[in-house]
Order: sequence, then C-alpha cells, then structure tokens
Amino acid sequence: MDLQVKDTVTFEREHFDQLLHALAGRGYQIIGPKVREGAIVYDHLGSATDLPVGWTDEQDGGKYRLKRRADEALFGYVVGPHSWKRYLHPPVQRLWQAQREKSGFRIVPETHLPPKYAFLGVRSCELHAIAIQDKVFLGGQYTDPIYNSRREDLFLVAVNCSQAGGTCFCVSMNTGPQAVAGFDLALTEVLQNARHYFVVEVGTQRGAALLSEVPHQRAAASETQAAARISAEASASMGRKMDTVDIRELLYRNSENSRWDQVASRCLTCANCTMVCPTCFCTTVEEVTDLTGEHAERWRKWDSCFTMDFSYLHGGSVRSTPKSRYRQWLTHKLAAWMDQFGSSGCVGCGRCITWCPVGIDITEEVRAIRESESAGAAAGTGEGKNDTNT
Repeated sequence: MDLQVKDTVTFEREHFDQLLHALAGRGYQIIGPKVREGAIVYDHLGSATDLPVGWTDEQDGGKYRLKRRADEALFGYVVGPHSWKRYLHPPVQRLWQAQREKSGFRIVPETHLPPKYAFLGVRSCELHAIAIQDKVFLGGQYTDPIYNSRREDLFLVAVNCSQAGGTCFCVSMNTGPQAVAGFDLALTEVLQNARHYFVVEVGTQRGAALLSEVPHQRAAASETQAAARISAEASASMGRKMDTVDIRELLYRNSENSRWDQVASRCLTCANCTMVCPTCFCTTVEEVTDLTGEHAERWRKWDSCFTMDFSYLHGGSVRSTPKSRYRQWLTHKLAAWMDQFGSSGCVGCGRCITWCPVGIDITEEVRAIRESESAGAAAGTGEGKNDTNT
C-alpha cells in the first residue's frame, strides 16, 4: 500500500512491537510512558511491555494516583509529572569548559550531539507545548543550539486521548484532545469487543515510510468513526474549564485584585508548577571550578520565577513576596506570553493543578478574578482595577 500524508490506516495490537522495531532500526532512541515510582513518567522504551499496560491515573488538585484498568490498554492514562521538555530542553546542561594554560584560559566548547529521539505517546496538548517551545527557542533572531540539535531529527508519534483527567482543560485552550498537526503519526487506541487495534493518521512522508514496515490496512468507515467517538467522549469529559475570552486584558486590568493576596496565602512558592509545566523555559547559569583553580565549567539549569534569586537585582529581589511571584507566573503564562510569542503559554494539560502540594487551581484563579471584577463593576466599586485606571 502506497501511503500518503493524511491517509488513515489500522494495525492490530499484536503488531505494536513492529512499530518500535521500525523506529529502532532507523537509529531512534524511543522515549515513552513507563510506570515508575508510583507515576507514569517518560523514559527509554525497549518494547511494548515497557508501556503502562492496564494502568490509568486519577488526578485532582494536589492529587495523583495510579489505578488498575479493567483492560490491557497501552495508553489508557492522561499525563504524568514529566513533560517532553526534559529531553528537548534538559534540566541541567553544561555549556562550556575552560582550562588554565600558561598564557591564560583555553575555552573548550561543548559539542551538542544528542541522541536521535523518537517520542511515543505524545498527547495533543503536548504537541502544542512543543510548538510553543519551538517559538521560544527557534522563532526569534537568536536560536538555542542545544534545543535545535535535539529538535531537528525528532520523530513524533502522537496518541489521541481516550479519556480526560480530573485537571485537564485542553478544550478551553483549543489544544486537544485530538492531535491535528505537528506529528509524524497519530494513533487512536481502540478496544472494541474482543479486538484491540489502532487507528493511525499519517502526518508526514517519513511517518508513511515507517508505517510501511508495520502490517496495516486501510481504515474502514466504522473504524474511523470509532476513533472519532473516542476523541469526542474525551472532549466532553474535561475535568476543568477556563474562560479565555479577553483573558489578556482581564489580567492586565487586575494586577491589584485582592484575589492575588488570597492565593499567596496558600502558595508555598515551591516551583512545582513551573517544573512540571511543559512550556515554562526559564533557566539560570552557574559557574563551577575545581579546588586547584585549573578547570572551570559553565552550566545551565532550570530555574523558576517562584525562587527569590530569579528576580534578584543589586539590592534585593524585585519580586520578594509570594503574591508578586504567583502573579508574575500566571500573568506571564496567560497574558504577557501573547505579547512575546503570539500565543498563550498554557496548553491546558492540568499538571500545575495536579502537582501543586496545596491544590492551587489556575482555572479557579482566573474564574475568581473574572467574577470579582464583574461583582465590583456591578457594585460600582471598581474592584480589581489598577490604580491608574480608577
């Protein structure tokens, strides 16, 4: 069968390992979901048995639990604490080394030769997150060579969600649950009666070439309809929602809303939300040397706008309070990001809600600000307005 982009085919569960073998045969290191330490994380895969077969996850604000399914689904979960950015934008990365010599120091540049990655099990919200990070690291005048070296040969196998998690709100952000672009192959897992199979949309020519090595057949209308029903059911069962109408202007108007004080009284400034977020990209740079002073290195590490040092200038931190740091994070994510990169910085994956130790909910904070502004306007108090606007 001569496959083309946008073609839809099916293959059976028993042939899933052949998809992995085809990727490995092309030199890809396969990264995908795996059960480890009480969560579904992303790690190296050797075969389909490494996948979270028969596992699902229950999520709510500050809560994540694994639970056994009644079937043998390979992708019957939502998303865990890891995002794909840990492979494209590593948490710790050496930038260069320096060695003392008689005439001074010799700089030893770092060579960026990462593995050739294939990501398996990428959800639609995560495809959008990768596209957002593409804008951040590759879309401007200056590109990040580390990110670029890991991104350029990346093979993406998306999996459409069959269920929504308790903290998911991708429908509100127009980022899911069905993958529509940015993938080489997009799979929908179908367990119907005694049959377990995958409906596959071809996204690129290299995706078509890979799929030619896996036994497959043209998808029948009943099979594509079954896949569409699965996506529709996931779309209708979102655990959260967010009203994004004029959200940029809403947040800019409400920089002094009393809601910021309320959330600050709960926020631990632990930075969990930024660590699990698939789009947050802030880093710091550290330089280290050995005891002899003969060798030095510069390292880049993930940082967070929730740390005191992040906004430190001479004399102290610009954002010294939990209120100012939480406001910076949320306002940048949902408003200022649009000014910088032309899109929201949120994809509705819900990780920041699930992995917040005290269950702070970004959708609830936006709702509360919107409602307080409406209530203030109705009462004529101007609640939430900046001083310059009152």
